Amino acid sequence: KLMSQDIFSHLTSSLLAVAFLTSFGSSMLYGYNLAVVNSPAGYIKDFYNRTVVSRNGTGLNEEALTLMYSLTVSVFAIGGLIGSLMVGTLVTKFGRKGTLVNSTVLVFLAGSLMGFSRICASPEMVIFGRFITGIHSGISLSVVPMYLGEIAPKNLRGFLGLMPSIFICAGVFLAQVLGLHELLGKEEHWPLFLSLVVVPTFIQLMLLPWFPESPRYLLIEKHNVHATITALKWYRAKCNIQAEIEEMQEEQRSLSSVETVSVWQLILDHTVRWQVLSVVVINIGMQLSGIDAIWFYTNDIFENAGIPTPEIQYTTVGTGAIEIIAGLIGCFTIERLGRRPLIIGGFGVMGMCCAGITLSLILQTHVPFMKYVSVGCVVGIIAGFCIGPAGVPFLITAELFKQSHRPAAYTVGGSLNWVSNFTIGFIFPFLQMSAGSYCYLVFCSICVSVAIYVYFVIPETKNKTFVEISQMFATKEAVEESQALTPLDQLKLKKMNGYGSLENGSLEFDSSSSCP
Repeated sequence: KLMSQDIFSHLTSSLLAVAFLTSFGSSMLYGYNLAVVNSPAGYIKDFYNRTVVSRNGTGLNEEALTLMYSLTVSVFAIGGLIGSLMVGTLVTKFGRKGTLVNSTVLVFLAGSLMGFSRICASPEMVIFGRFITGIHSGISLSVVPMYLGEIAPKNLRGFLGLMPSIFICAGVFLAQVLGLHELLGKEEHWPLFLSLVVVPTFIQLMLLPWFPESPRYLLIEKHNVHATITALKWYRAKCNIQAEIEEMQEEQRSLSSVETVSVWQLILDHTVRWQVLSVVVINIGMQLSGIDAIWFYTNDIFENAGIPTPEIQYTTVGTGAIEIIAGLIGCFTIERLGRRPLIIGGFGVMGMCCAGITLSLILQTHVPFMKYVSVGCVVGIIAGFCIGPAGVPFLITAELFKQSHRPAAYTVGGSLNWVSNFTIGFIFPFLQMSAGSYCYLVFCSICVSVAIYVYFVIPETKNKTFVEISQMFATKEAVEESQALTPLDQLKLKKMNGYGSLENGSLEFDSSSSCP
């Protein structure tokens, strides 16, 4: 209880507002766009077919229509990959907040294309619109956790870092609810349904520019101490910000170069090899855990369990509500439990439930109640994913790297995430055909492997400064690190006002006199 009081004493209205705005206007759109095409699939295919008939006089055959619709769904992931590859360049040039504000133009362009596609009788506008929303999601999926991780005090990084994952789940849930036949699930509404993404982005665009840029970016990359102090006064409850600025300056001095490293330099840097490997493992594991296959085939599993077809859409909405609840549990417990228990526990639960689905599918012809076990396992996989693996990988990517390496690390993690997403969507149907019920054992082994890796390799980063986390990893690379560090970098940390800072602080100013 004392811990939660301590957390919320540091949680200012500015921090909460920025976390809400960025997650609502950017992260939520990723979840929404993942699920928005499921409900109106039949109407979109009819529109494609009618358009081709009016152009050519003949319609599309079943294979061509399926291919065209598959392209509409999967082009989102291709856009996401391109967006994630742009992250490093964008956040260095425009800043974290600047990138989020400038990328809103992509959503307005995509929303316009999809919204007017039927009036213009153009399937190409739907496909291109999906591609552009993918680019925006690829950017925001990496930039939002990076921005929130940098503006948060260290004892709130976990809480704020998981907010985007809750809004991703909320986006999926919103698309499922709006897709019900009683709301926007009718034929005449699908262009509006696809283009609703502009509403949250418009709210973000109106309000986010009033908030400051990331203080770490302003100090370490822009060398603007005055702007850093102003930003910290916005985001902190108390004015004892000298210690935090000194901690940032120590990080700045410990960098071999203040210049942002490229992806290639990051991969070749031996001093961060374990951090890079960890980002690779958890981001690939997050997508290859089988969650996308479960989301995609939820309806089939529920149908096999004997749920009446008209009720399946409402059952699917129920799973969406479970996602949000699990995400909230993760968000409110991460600062108490830490990152490791959530990610190890989440992958562990998913692994067990994947094994459970295999068992229930094999036995359901002989044991009638097994079909309910498969429904329970679907719910378990979704809950396990949302409690940890959905958000913690993005948070850990921010925490494992110093300022100079962070953009490149997000580029690596984000691009692997999207490549794995696309791969699983492409391969799963073939895997299901060849392995049958046993295909979920593949996901089970991946989940268990990632949980074991995290247990043995990734340290707990809760309540640690970015420099302290780097030093924890440095013990794995003791020889290289001792050769690479200068005597200045090896200055010991002390605790000051709850933040890690130098024993001999270098910034001389009276922070109390700068309070308003």
